[in-house]
Amino acid sequence: MSADAITPVFVRLKLSLLRNGLRQSGGRKAAYITSAVFALLFAALQLIGLIALRGHAHAESVVVLAVAVLGLGWAVMPLFFPSGDETLDPTRLVMLPLRPRPLVRALLTASLVGIGPLFTLCLLAGSVIAVARGGAAFAVGAVAVVLALLVCVALARAVAAANVRLLTSRKGRDLAVLSGLVIAIGAQIVNFGAQRIGASGLGELDPAAGILQWVPPASAIGAVHAVSEGSYGLAAAQLALTAAALVALLALWSRHLIRLMTSPDGSTLPGAESAAKERSSAGPARLLPTGRTGTVMERSLRYVWRDPKTKAAWVTSLAIGLIVPVFNAWQGTGSVYFACFAAGMLGIQMYNQFGQDTSAFWIVAMTISSTRDAYVELRARAYALLLITLPYATLVTVLTTAMLGDWRRLPEALGLSFALLGAMLATGAWTSARFPYSIPQEGYKNVAPGQTGLAWISIFGGMMAAALLCAPVIALTIWLNVSADGEAWTWLLLPVGTAYGAALTAAGLKLAAPQTARRLPEILAAVSKG
Repeated sequence: MSADAITPVFVRLKLSLLRNGLRQSGGRKAAYITSAVFALLFAALQLIGLIALRGHAHAESVVVLAVAVLGLGWAVMPLFFPSGDETLDPTRLVMLPLRPRPLVRALLTASLVGIGPLFTLCLLAGSVIAVARGGAAFAVGAVAVVLALLVCVALARAVAAANVRLLTSRKGRDLAVLSGLVIAIGAQIVNFGAQRIGASGLGELDPAAGILQWVPPASAIGAVHAVSEGSYGLAAAQLALTAAALVALLALWSRHLIRLMTSPDGSTLPGAESAAKERSSAGPARLLPTGRTGTVMERSLRYVWRDPKTKAAWVTSLAIGLIVPVFNAWQGTGSVYFACFAAGMLGIQMYNQFGQDTSAFWIVAMTISSTRDAYVELRARAYALLLITLPYATLVTVLTTAMLGDWRRLPEALGLSFALLGAMLATGAWTSARFPYSIPQEGYKNVAPGQTGLAWISIFGGMMAAALLCAPVIALTIWLNVSADGEAWTWLLLPVGTAYGAALTAAGLKLAAPQTARRLPEILAAVSKG
Protein backbone atom coordinates (compact mmCIF):
# COMPACT_ATOMS: atom_id res chain seq x y z
CA MET A 1 0.00 0.00 0.00
CA SER A 2 1.39 3.42 -0.93
CA ALA A 3 2.02 6.26 1.47
CA ASP A 4 -0.61 8.38 -0.25
CA ALA A 5 -3.22 5.72 0.47
CA ILE A 6 -2.42 4.99 4.10
CA THR A 7 -1.58 8.52 5.30
CA PRO A 8 -5.24 9.69 5.51
CA VAL A 9 -6.08 6.42 7.28
CA PHE A 10 -3.46 7.05 9.96
CA VAL A 11 -4.57 10.65 10.44
CA ARG A 12 -8.16 9.45 10.96
CA LEU A 13 -6.84 6.76 13.31
CA LYS A 14 -5.06 9.39 15.41
CA LEU A 15 -8.22 11.50 15.59
CA SER A 16 -10.27 8.44 16.53
CA LEU A 17 -7.87 7.55 19.32
CA LEU A 18 -8.11 11.05 20.71
CA ARG A 19 -11.89 11.09 20.47
CA ASN A 20 -12.40 7.63 21.97
CA GLY A 21 -9.98 8.39 24.78
CA LEU A 22 -12.06 11.39 25.78
CA ARG A 23 -15.20 9.27 25.83
CA GLN A 24 -13.87 6.99 28.56
CA SER A 25 -14.82 9.29 31.41
CA GLY A 26 -15.94 12.82 32.11
CA GLY A 27 -12.91 13.40 34.31
CA ARG A 28 -10.52 12.47 31.51
CA LYS A 29 -12.35 14.75 29.10
CA ALA A 30 -12.27 17.65 31.57
CA ALA A 31 -8.56 17.09 32.27
CA TYR A 32 -7.74 16.97 28.55
CA ILE A 33 -9.75 20.09 27.74
CA THR A 34 -8.27 21.97 30.70
CA SER A 35 -4.71 21.00 29.79
CA ALA A 36 -5.35 21.90 26.15
CA VAL A 37 -6.71 25.33 27.08
CA PHE A 38 -3.76 26.08 29.36
CA ALA A 39 -1.25 24.80 26.80
CA LEU A 40 -2.73 26.89 24.02
CA LEU A 41 -2.99 29.93 26.29
CA PHE A 42 0.66 29.53 27.25
CA ALA A 43 1.57 29.09 23.58
CA ALA A 44 -0.27 32.29 22.69
CA LEU A 45 1.42 34.25 25.49
CA GLN A 46 4.77 32.80 24.47
CA LEU A 47 4.15 33.81 20.86
CA ILE A 48 3.36 37.36 21.96
CA GLY A 49 6.48 37.43 24.14
CA LEU A 50 8.71 36.26 21.32
CA ILE A 51 7.25 38.82 18.94
CA ALA A 52 7.95 41.48 21.59
CA LEU A 53 11.62 40.45 21.48
CA ARG A 54 11.84 41.58 17.87
CA GLY A 55 14.64 44.11 17.57
CA HIS A 56 16.25 43.20 20.91
CA ALA A 57 20.03 42.83 20.81
CA HIS A 58 19.96 39.33 22.30
CA ALA A 59 16.78 38.04 20.67
CA GLU A 60 18.69 35.41 18.70
CA SER A 61 20.20 33.91 21.85
CA VAL A 62 16.81 33.63 23.53
CA VAL A 63 15.03 31.95 20.61
CA VAL A 64 17.92 29.60 19.79
CA LEU A 65 18.03 28.38 23.39
CA ALA A 66 14.24 28.09 23.50
CA VAL A 67 14.15 25.92 20.37
CA ALA A 68 17.04 23.80 21.63
CA VAL A 69 15.19 23.13 24.89
CA LEU A 70 12.07 22.38 22.88
CA GLY A 71 13.96 19.78 20.85
CA LEU A 72 15.27 18.21 24.07
CA GLY A 73 11.72 18.01 25.36
CA TRP A 74 10.59 16.15 22.25
CA ALA A 75 13.51 13.73 22.67
CA VAL A 76 12.76 12.78 26.29
CA MET A 77 8.95 12.88 26.06
CA PRO A 78 8.58 9.27 24.82
CA LEU A 79 10.87 8.04 27.62
CA PHE A 80 8.92 9.66 30.44
CA PHE A 81 5.42 9.44 28.95
CA PRO A 82 5.32 6.30 26.78
CA SER A 83 1.58 5.88 27.34
CA GLY A 84 0.77 9.47 26.46
CA ASP A 85 0.24 8.60 22.79
CA GLU A 86 -0.81 5.07 21.82
CA THR A 87 0.44 5.58 18.26
CA LEU A 88 4.00 5.79 19.61
CA ASP A 89 3.99 1.98 19.80
CA PRO A 90 4.54 0.63 16.26
CA THR A 91 4.45 -2.99 17.50
CA ARG A 92 0.66 -2.73 17.32
CA LEU A 93 1.03 -2.66 13.52
CA VAL A 94 3.29 -5.69 13.04
CA MET A 95 0.49 -7.89 11.68
CA LEU A 96 -0.47 -5.40 8.96
CA PRO A 97 1.00 -5.65 5.41
CA LEU A 98 2.81 -2.29 5.56
CA ARG A 99 6.22 -1.40 4.19
CA PRO A 100 8.51 0.76 6.37
CA ARG A 101 8.86 3.79 4.09
CA PRO A 102 5.12 4.42 3.54
CA LEU A 103 4.55 3.66 7.24
CA VAL A 104 7.11 6.27 8.29
CA ARG A 105 5.48 8.92 6.13
CA ALA A 106 2.02 8.08 7.41
CA LEU A 107 3.08 8.06 11.06
CA LEU A 108 5.02 11.29 10.63
CA THR A 109 1.95 13.01 9.19
CA ALA A 110 -0.29 11.62 11.93
CA SER A 111 2.18 12.84 14.54
CA LEU A 112 1.52 16.41 13.46
CA VAL A 113 -2.00 16.13 14.89
CA GLY A 114 -2.20 17.16 18.53
CA ILE A 115 -1.56 19.87 21.08
CA GLY A 116 2.21 19.28 21.19
CA PRO A 117 2.83 19.99 17.50
CA LEU A 118 0.56 23.05 17.63
CA PHE A 119 2.44 24.38 20.66
CA THR A 120 5.74 23.75 18.87
CA LEU A 121 4.50 25.50 15.75
CA CYS A 122 3.58 28.60 17.77
CA LEU A 123 7.00 28.73 19.42
CA LEU A 124 8.82 28.26 16.12
CA ALA A 125 6.72 30.90 14.37
CA GLY A 126 7.34 33.38 17.19
CA SER A 127 11.06 32.64 17.06
CA VAL A 128 11.20 33.37 13.32
CA ILE A 129 9.29 36.63 13.73
CA ALA A 130 11.65 37.65 16.56
CA VAL A 131 14.84 37.37 14.45
CA ALA A 132 13.73 37.75 10.81
CA ARG A 133 14.37 41.03 9.03
CA GLY A 134 13.51 41.36 5.36
CA GLY A 135 11.59 39.26 2.85
CA ALA A 136 14.42 36.78 2.30
CA ALA A 137 14.63 36.07 6.04
CA PHE A 138 10.88 35.43 6.29
CA ALA A 139 11.03 33.15 3.26
CA VAL A 140 13.83 31.15 4.85
CA GLY A 141 11.87 31.27 8.10
CA ALA A 142 8.92 29.48 6.51
CA VAL A 143 11.23 26.65 5.44
CA ALA A 144 12.96 26.69 8.85
CA VAL A 145 9.67 26.30 10.74
CA VAL A 146 8.68 23.25 8.68
CA LEU A 147 12.12 21.63 9.02
CA ALA A 148 12.37 22.29 12.76
CA LEU A 149 8.87 20.94 13.40
CA LEU A 150 9.56 17.79 11.41
CA VAL A 151 12.89 17.30 13.21
CA CYS A 152 11.16 17.52 16.60
CA VAL A 153 8.47 15.01 15.64
CA ALA A 154 10.91 12.64 13.91
CA LEU A 155 13.20 12.81 16.94
CA ALA A 156 10.40 11.77 19.28
CA ARG A 157 9.37 8.95 16.95
CA ALA A 158 12.92 7.65 16.51
CA VAL A 159 13.52 7.63 20.27
CA ALA A 160 10.20 5.88 20.87
CA ALA A 161 10.88 3.25 18.20
CA ALA A 162 14.36 2.61 19.57
CA ASN A 163 13.05 2.04 23.09
CA VAL A 164 9.50 0.80 22.56
CA ARG A 165 10.24 -2.77 23.68
CA LEU A 166 11.75 -1.46 26.89
CA LEU A 167 9.07 1.14 27.51
CA THR A 168 6.18 -1.26 27.03
CA SER A 169 7.67 -3.93 29.31
CA ARG A 170 6.94 -4.03 33.02
CA LYS A 171 10.49 -3.21 34.07
CA GLY A 172 10.75 -0.58 31.39
CA ARG A 173 8.03 1.47 33.06
CA ASP A 174 10.50 2.14 35.87
CA LEU A 175 12.14 4.63 33.51
CA ALA A 176 9.34 7.03 34.43
CA VAL A 177 11.01 7.27 37.82
CA LEU A 178 13.58 9.56 36.23
CA SER A 179 10.91 12.07 35.26
CA GLY A 180 10.53 13.34 38.80
CA LEU A 181 14.27 13.70 39.17
CA VAL A 182 14.69 15.48 35.84
CA ILE A 183 11.79 17.84 36.57
CA ALA A 184 13.11 18.62 40.03
CA ILE A 185 16.67 19.30 38.84
CA GLY A 186 15.47 21.14 35.75
CA ALA A 187 13.23 23.44 37.75
CA GLN A 188 16.09 24.41 40.05
CA ILE A 189 18.48 24.92 37.13
CA VAL A 190 15.93 27.16 35.42
CA ASN A 191 15.45 29.07 38.67
CA PHE A 192 19.20 29.50 39.10
CA GLY A 193 19.63 30.54 35.47
CA ALA A 194 16.79 33.04 35.71
CA GLN A 195 18.42 34.65 38.73
CA ARG A 196 21.76 34.87 36.91
CA ILE A 197 20.11 36.41 33.86
CA GLY A 198 18.18 38.84 36.05
CA ALA A 199 21.44 39.98 37.61
CA SER A 200 23.64 40.05 34.51
CA GLY A 201 21.23 40.47 31.57
CA LEU A 202 20.47 38.36 28.50
CA GLY A 203 24.06 38.63 27.36
CA GLU A 204 24.78 35.62 29.60
CA LEU A 205 23.01 33.48 26.98
CA ASP A 206 25.22 34.42 24.04
CA PRO A 207 28.02 31.82 24.53
CA ALA A 208 25.58 28.92 24.85
CA ALA A 209 23.52 30.16 21.92
CA GLY A 210 26.66 30.38 19.77
CA ILE A 211 27.13 26.64 20.20
CA LEU A 212 23.49 25.56 20.03
CA GLN A 213 22.87 27.42 16.76
CA TRP A 214 24.67 24.48 15.11
CA VAL A 215 22.51 21.85 16.83
CA PRO A 216 19.23 20.91 15.08
CA PRO A 217 16.46 22.00 15.36
CA ALA A 218 17.92 25.26 16.76
CA SER A 219 20.16 25.50 13.68
CA ALA A 220 17.07 26.23 11.55
CA ILE A 221 16.34 29.36 13.60
CA GLY A 222 20.03 30.28 13.44
CA ALA A 223 19.73 30.20 9.63
CA VAL A 224 16.94 32.79 9.76
CA HIS A 225 19.08 35.15 11.82
CA ALA A 226 22.04 34.56 9.48
CA VAL A 227 19.97 35.63 6.47
CA SER A 228 18.86 38.74 8.38
CA GLU A 229 22.54 39.56 8.90
CA GLY A 230 23.36 38.92 5.23
CA SER A 231 25.37 35.73 5.91
CA TYR A 232 23.76 33.59 3.21
CA GLY A 233 26.49 30.93 3.18
CA LEU A 234 26.16 30.45 6.94
CA ALA A 235 22.37 30.23 6.60
CA ALA A 236 22.64 27.61 3.85
CA ALA A 237 24.98 25.51 6.02
CA GLN A 238 22.63 25.66 9.00
CA LEU A 239 19.57 24.78 6.91
CA ALA A 240 21.48 21.92 5.29
CA LEU A 241 22.47 20.67 8.74
CA THR A 242 18.82 20.70 9.85
CA ALA A 243 17.71 18.88 6.70
CA ALA A 244 20.49 16.31 7.13
CA ALA A 245 19.38 15.71 10.72
CA LEU A 246 15.81 15.14 9.53
CA VAL A 247 16.96 12.62 6.91
CA ALA A 248 19.13 10.82 9.46
CA LEU A 249 16.30 10.64 12.00
CA LEU A 250 13.87 9.30 9.42
CA ALA A 251 16.41 6.66 8.35
CA LEU A 252 17.04 5.68 11.96
CA TRP A 253 13.31 5.51 12.60
CA SER A 254 12.77 3.35 9.51
CA ARG A 255 15.56 0.99 10.53
CA HIS A 256 14.10 0.51 14.01
CA LEU A 257 10.65 -0.11 12.49
CA ILE A 258 12.08 -2.87 10.30
CA ARG A 259 13.76 -4.49 13.29
CA LEU A 260 10.62 -4.22 15.44
CA MET A 261 8.45 -5.82 12.79
CA THR A 262 10.81 -8.64 11.85
CA SER A 263 12.53 -9.67 15.10
CA PRO A 264 11.06 -11.50 18.12
CA ASP A 265 10.49 -9.69 21.41
CA GLY A 266 12.90 -10.90 24.03
CA SER A 267 13.05 -7.72 26.08
CA THR A 268 11.05 -9.12 28.97
CA LEU A 269 12.80 -12.51 29.24
CA PRO A 270 15.04 -12.44 32.31
CA GLY A 271 18.45 -14.02 32.06
CA ALA A 272 19.33 -16.96 34.27
CA GLU A 273 22.16 -14.99 35.85
CA SER A 274 19.96 -12.03 36.84
CA ALA A 275 17.25 -14.32 38.17
CA ALA A 276 19.77 -16.19 40.32
CA LYS A 277 21.16 -12.90 41.56
CA GLU A 278 17.67 -11.72 42.53
CA ARG A 279 17.00 -14.95 44.41
CA SER A 280 20.17 -14.53 46.46
CA SER A 281 19.63 -10.84 47.28
CA ALA A 282 17.70 -11.40 50.51
CA GLY A 283 20.78 -10.79 52.67
CA PRO A 284 19.97 -7.31 54.03
CA ALA A 285 16.49 -8.51 55.07
CA ARG A 286 18.16 -10.63 57.74
CA LEU A 287 19.05 -7.44 59.61
CA LEU A 288 15.38 -6.54 60.11
CA PRO A 289 13.46 -7.49 63.26
CA THR A 290 11.80 -10.89 63.42
CA GLY A 291 8.07 -11.51 63.35
CA ARG A 292 5.43 -9.34 61.76
CA THR A 293 7.40 -6.13 62.17
CA GLY A 294 10.31 -7.35 60.05
CA THR A 295 8.00 -8.87 57.45
CA VAL A 296 6.04 -5.65 57.01
CA MET A 297 9.23 -3.57 56.87
CA GLU A 298 10.69 -5.82 54.19
CA ARG A 299 7.47 -5.65 52.17
CA SER A 300 7.41 -1.84 52.38
CA LEU A 301 11.04 -1.57 51.33
CA ARG A 302 10.44 -3.93 48.42
CA TYR A 303 7.60 -1.68 47.27
CA VAL A 304 10.01 1.26 47.29
CA TRP A 305 12.52 -0.68 45.20
CA ARG A 306 10.22 -2.57 42.82
CA ASP A 307 6.84 -0.83 42.42
CA PRO A 308 7.11 1.86 39.69
CA LYS A 309 4.62 4.26 41.28
CA THR A 310 6.11 3.97 44.77
CA LYS A 311 9.64 4.26 43.41
CA ALA A 312 8.72 7.35 41.38
CA ALA A 313 7.26 9.04 44.46
CA TRP A 314 10.33 8.24 46.55
CA VAL A 315 12.85 9.36 43.91
CA THR A 316 10.99 12.63 43.40
CA SER A 317 10.83 13.30 47.15
CA LEU A 318 14.50 12.43 47.64
CA ALA A 319 15.55 14.67 44.76
CA ILE A 320 13.45 17.70 45.69
CA GLY A 321 14.26 17.32 49.39
CA LEU A 322 17.97 17.62 48.55
CA ILE A 323 17.83 20.11 45.70
CA VAL A 324 15.78 22.86 47.36
CA PRO A 325 18.04 23.45 50.40
CA VAL A 326 21.31 22.72 48.58
CA PHE A 327 20.59 24.97 45.59
CA ASN A 328 19.49 27.81 47.86
CA ALA A 329 22.60 27.38 49.99
CA TRP A 330 24.75 27.29 46.85
CA GLN A 331 23.27 30.60 45.71
CA GLY A 332 23.91 32.11 49.13
CA THR A 333 20.21 32.84 49.71
CA GLY A 334 19.33 29.79 51.79
CA SER A 335 18.96 29.02 55.46
CA VAL A 336 19.68 25.93 57.53
CA TYR A 337 15.94 25.72 58.16
CA PHE A 338 15.44 24.90 54.47
CA ALA A 339 16.85 21.48 55.36
CA CYS A 340 13.49 20.70 56.97
CA PHE A 341 12.23 20.38 53.40
CA ALA A 342 13.88 16.95 53.20
CA ALA A 343 11.98 15.64 56.22
CA GLY A 344 8.76 17.16 54.93
CA MET A 345 9.06 15.64 51.44
CA LEU A 346 9.81 12.17 52.78
CA GLY A 347 7.16 12.44 55.49
CA ILE A 348 4.56 12.66 52.72
CA GLN A 349 5.33 9.01 51.91
CA MET A 350 3.52 8.01 55.12
CA TYR A 351 0.23 9.28 53.72
CA ASN A 352 -2.11 6.80 52.05
CA GLN A 353 -0.09 3.80 53.19
CA PHE A 354 -2.81 1.31 52.30
CA GLY A 355 -3.49 2.90 48.91
CA GLN A 356 0.07 2.01 47.92
CA ASP A 357 -0.89 -1.67 48.28
CA THR A 358 -3.81 -1.23 45.81
CA SER A 359 -6.02 -4.31 45.47
CA ALA A 360 -3.34 -6.48 47.15
CA PHE A 361 -4.34 -4.88 50.44
CA TRP A 362 -6.90 -7.65 50.91
CA ILE A 363 -4.00 -9.99 51.79
CA VAL A 364 -2.88 -7.55 54.49
CA ALA A 365 -6.46 -7.08 55.68
CA MET A 366 -6.79 -10.83 56.27
CA THR A 367 -3.94 -10.66 58.80
CA ILE A 368 -5.49 -7.80 60.83
CA SER A 369 -8.00 -9.11 63.35
CA SER A 370 -7.45 -6.72 66.25
CA THR A 371 -6.29 -3.23 67.14
CA ARG A 372 -2.95 -4.72 68.15
CA ASP A 373 -2.44 -6.20 64.68
CA ALA A 374 -3.27 -2.85 63.09
CA TYR A 375 -0.87 -1.06 65.43
CA VAL A 376 2.01 -3.43 64.61
CA GLU A 377 1.28 -3.05 60.86
CA LEU A 378 1.34 0.74 61.00
CA ARG A 379 4.36 0.83 63.31
CA ALA A 380 6.37 -1.42 60.99
CA ARG A 381 5.52 0.77 58.00
CA ALA A 382 6.69 3.82 59.95
CA TYR A 383 9.92 2.00 60.89
CA ALA A 384 10.58 1.21 57.21
CA LEU A 385 10.12 4.86 56.32
CA LEU A 386 12.35 5.99 59.19
CA LEU A 387 15.06 3.61 58.04
CA ILE A 388 15.51 5.85 54.99
CA THR A 389 14.27 9.19 56.24
CA LEU A 390 16.28 9.65 59.43
CA PRO A 391 19.76 9.29 57.89
CA TYR A 392 18.68 11.17 54.77
CA ALA A 393 17.25 14.15 56.69
CA THR A 394 20.38 14.22 58.86
CA LEU A 395 22.64 14.13 55.79
CA VAL A 396 20.76 16.96 54.04
CA THR A 397 20.80 19.09 57.19
CA VAL A 398 24.53 18.60 57.76
CA LEU A 399 25.28 19.29 54.07
CA THR A 400 23.20 22.47 54.04
CA THR A 401 24.82 23.65 57.27
CA ALA A 402 28.29 22.97 55.89
CA MET A 403 27.58 24.91 52.70
CA LEU A 404 26.32 27.89 54.72
CA GLY A 405 28.97 27.56 57.43
CA ASP A 406 26.32 28.10 60.12
CA TRP A 407 27.22 25.18 62.42
CA ARG A 408 25.72 26.88 65.47
CA ARG A 409 22.23 26.27 64.11
CA LEU A 410 22.76 22.60 63.26
CA PRO A 411 21.15 21.24 66.49
CA GLU A 412 18.00 23.34 66.12
CA ALA A 413 17.67 22.54 62.41
CA LEU A 414 17.93 18.81 63.16
CA GLY A 415 15.48 19.13 66.03
CA LEU A 416 12.93 20.88 63.83
CA SER A 417 13.41 18.27 61.08
CA PHE A 418 12.83 15.37 63.48
CA ALA A 419 9.80 17.06 65.04
CA LEU A 420 8.31 17.69 61.60
CA LEU A 421 8.99 14.12 60.55
CA GLY A 422 7.29 12.79 63.68
CA ALA A 423 4.27 15.00 63.11
CA MET A 424 3.92 13.84 59.51
CA LEU A 425 4.25 10.18 60.50
CA ALA A 426 1.48 10.70 63.07
CA THR A 427 -0.91 12.50 60.74
CA GLY A 428 -0.01 10.20 57.84
CA ALA A 429 -0.92 7.10 59.84
CA TRP A 430 -4.26 8.59 60.87
CA THR A 431 -5.22 9.88 57.41
CA SER A 432 -4.18 6.56 55.85
CA ALA A 433 -6.90 4.89 57.92
CA ARG A 434 -9.46 7.69 57.66
CA PHE A 435 -9.07 8.89 54.05
CA PRO A 436 -7.61 6.06 51.94
CA TYR A 437 -7.71 6.26 48.14
CA SER A 438 -6.62 4.10 45.23
CA ILE A 439 -3.50 4.64 43.13
CA PRO A 440 -3.99 3.32 39.55
CA GLN A 441 -1.19 1.01 38.48
CA GLU A 442 -1.46 1.84 34.78
CA GLY A 443 -0.74 5.25 33.30
CA TYR A 444 0.53 8.26 35.22
CA LYS A 445 -2.44 9.13 37.40
CA ASN A 446 -1.81 9.00 41.12
CA VAL A 447 -5.47 9.13 42.13
CA ALA A 448 -8.37 7.02 40.85
CA PRO A 449 -11.26 8.95 39.23
CA GLY A 450 -13.73 10.22 41.82
CA GLN A 451 -11.25 10.16 44.71
CA THR A 452 -9.46 13.46 44.15
CA GLY A 453 -11.23 15.04 47.11
CA LEU A 454 -10.05 12.24 49.40
CA ALA A 455 -6.48 12.72 48.20
CA TRP A 456 -6.60 16.46 48.88
CA ILE A 457 -8.01 15.95 52.37
CA SER A 458 -5.51 13.21 53.16
CA ILE A 459 -2.35 14.96 51.97
CA PHE A 460 -2.96 18.69 52.39
CA GLY A 461 -5.18 18.34 55.44
CA GLY A 462 -2.58 16.09 57.04
CA MET A 463 0.24 18.49 56.20
CA MET A 464 -1.64 21.41 57.78
CA ALA A 465 -2.27 19.32 60.88
CA ALA A 466 1.42 18.38 61.02
CA ALA A 467 2.39 22.07 60.83
CA LEU A 468 0.06 22.85 63.74
CA LEU A 469 1.49 19.96 65.77
CA CYS A 470 4.99 21.35 65.21
CA ALA A 471 3.96 24.79 66.51
CA PRO A 472 5.37 24.26 70.05
CA VAL A 473 8.85 23.39 68.75
CA ILE A 474 8.73 26.25 66.25
CA ALA A 475 7.66 28.66 69.01
CA LEU A 476 10.47 27.41 71.27
CA THR A 477 12.98 27.89 68.45
CA ILE A 478 11.86 31.46 67.85
CA TRP A 479 11.86 32.28 71.56
CA LEU A 480 15.37 30.95 72.12
CA ASN A 481 16.69 32.90 69.11
CA VAL A 482 15.14 36.24 70.11
CA SER A 483 15.81 35.89 73.82
CA ALA A 484 18.90 37.61 75.18
CA ASP A 485 20.29 34.48 76.84
CA GLY A 486 18.44 31.95 74.68
CA GLU A 487 21.16 31.30 72.10
CA ALA A 488 23.22 29.45 74.67
CA TRP A 489 20.40 26.92 75.04
CA THR A 490 19.50 26.32 71.38
CA TRP A 491 21.35 22.98 71.51
CA LEU A 492 18.42 21.71 73.60
CA LEU A 493 16.23 21.86 70.50
CA LEU A 494 17.86 18.68 69.16
CA PRO A 495 16.84 16.39 72.05
CA VAL A 496 13.55 18.25 72.54
CA GLY A 497 12.63 18.03 68.83
CA THR A 498 13.66 14.37 68.67
CA ALA A 499 11.65 13.42 71.77
CA TYR A 500 8.67 15.47 70.63
CA GLY A 501 8.67 13.88 67.19
CA ALA A 502 8.90 10.39 68.68
CA ALA A 503 6.03 11.14 71.06
CA LEU A 504 3.88 12.44 68.19
CA THR A 505 4.61 9.33 66.12
CA ALA A 506 3.67 7.02 68.97
CA ALA A 507 0.47 8.96 69.67
CA GLY A 508 -0.49 9.02 65.98
CA LEU A 509 -0.01 5.28 65.63
CA LYS A 510 -2.07 4.64 68.78
CA LEU A 511 -4.92 6.78 67.42
CA ALA A 512 -4.76 5.31 63.90
CA ALA A 513 -4.70 1.64 64.97
CA PRO A 514 -8.35 1.38 66.15
CA GLN A 515 -9.47 3.36 63.09
CA THR A 516 -7.66 0.88 60.85
CA ALA A 517 -9.05 -2.21 62.58
CA ARG A 518 -12.60 -0.85 62.57
CA ARG A 519 -12.63 0.46 59.00
CA LEU A 520 -10.94 -2.44 57.19
CA PRO A 521 -13.87 -3.08 54.77
CA GLU A 522 -14.08 0.62 53.83
CA ILE A 523 -10.32 0.86 53.39
CA LEU A 524 -10.26 -2.25 51.20
CA ALA A 525 -13.08 -0.90 49.02
CA ALA A 526 -11.41 2.50 48.67
CA VAL A 527 -7.92 1.27 47.74
CA SER A 528 -9.25 -1.35 45.31
CA LYS A 529 -11.24 1.19 43.27
CA GLY A 530 -10.05 1.71 39.67
